[in-house]
Amino acid sequence: MAGPGNTPARGIAGQLDVLVVGAGPAGVAAALTARELGLAVLVVDRAVFPRDKTCGDGLTAQALRLLERLEVDVPALPGYEAVHETVCVSPSGHEAVLPLPSTGSYSGVITRLELDAALVARARGAGVELREGAELVGLTDTATGIRAELADGTNLDAGHVIAADGHWSRVRRLREPDAPADLGTWHAFRQYFRGVEDRRQFVLFERDLLPGYAWVFPLPDNRANVGFGVLRGPGVTGKKLKQLWPDLLARPSLRGVLGAGAEPEDVHRAWPIPASYDPDRLTDGRVLYVGDAASVVDPLTGEGIAQALETGILAGRAIAAGGGPSTVAATYRRAVGQSLGRDLRFARTLQHVLRTPLGARLAVRAADLTPWTRRNFARWLFEDYPRAVLLTPDRWHRKMFAGPGAFRSDSSRPDS
Repeated sequence: MAGPGNTPARGIAGQLDVLVVGAGPAGVAAALTARELGLAVLVVDRAVFPRDKTCGDGLTAQALRLLERLEVDVPALPGYEAVHETVCVSPSGHEAVLPLPSTGSYSGVITRLELDAALVARARGAGVELREGAELVGLTDTATGIRAELADGTNLDAGHVIAADGHWSRVRRLREPDAPADLGTWHAFRQYFRGVEDRRQFVLFERDLLPGYAWVFPLPDNRANVGFGVLRGPGVTGKKLKQLWPDLLARPSLRGVLGAGAEPEDVHRAWPIPASYDPDRLTDGRVLYVGDAASVVDPLTGEGIAQALETGILAGRAIAAGGGPSTVAATYRRAVGQSLGRDLRFARTLQHVLRTPLGARLAVRAADLTPWTRRNFARWLFEDYPRAVLLTPDRWHRKMFAGPGAFRSDSSRPDS
């Protein structure tokens, strides 16, 4: 995905075609796509990079493919850890060891500190203008677009705004000042550990977390991102999650994975995960919402990086396709519905299977039936093919269950 040069484009009368708010995966994907398609684009973010972003740090096959398409060489980054085997542990303690194929990368782990910094560097290398430490404080509709005001008094005029500013989207709060606060669909909690000798990736279905789970995601130098996620509900508060954490760490199931020498290396952090996909909330006039700001996180696993990248790409394409604001909005909503909507709805249905210990036990046992089920359940879990692929014949193709993963040169691989 080569950019058209390093001279920033400018729209009619100095107006930007696209203002992207947020320089995470969704924002950079949107900006790179818009830039490649010849649009005048500027990215602003109130943070200064590199900056930490509380996350599970896991990358699925689809996330890796999209990063490859954006020319971000994730496996070359020093903090990247490839995952070759995942262990799913049922509430009864049964372990299903799920190998991933060797034909490419299907899952990996890298801190958001490093990944997002690499994305910002890639955007700048492609000629995208990006301003750090630039906080958005105002948005006003104009006759030809939207005027954005920054905290330093700068005013920016753009034909469209892509809101890639996360779950607590400043853009949405400015556009909907009277809307109740969205507290997220899931609560998640993570802490980094060192001295973790088992280099496999673990997903542990503990009874009191269902349909959520605990995880141990490996990082280089025997480090790991360790955490858990639970659905929001009555009585699920930050205080209770904090109280649950030491109890969870002391359980034999998790302690056995971490090993006797594992030690925490920083403070624990909690964050909300938005997984309440609603097509009507993807757009608002000339504003397109992407990533966590669009609540497109997978409700089954809590994965959001692949969805962030994909919605960013689709938003950039929708604006480049042209038309009035209503046409652009309709194009974007239709593209997201076709690409992600069916899978997000299907994942929400499957979430109910994991709400009970029996459902979780049966799911792990089913994954562990044969070598074929173990291999393909792992690929399905890590989004090598779409969640609802069996229910959507328009996405069937000959290599649906046999194609290679990401970061492999293979012209026969279907475009994902």
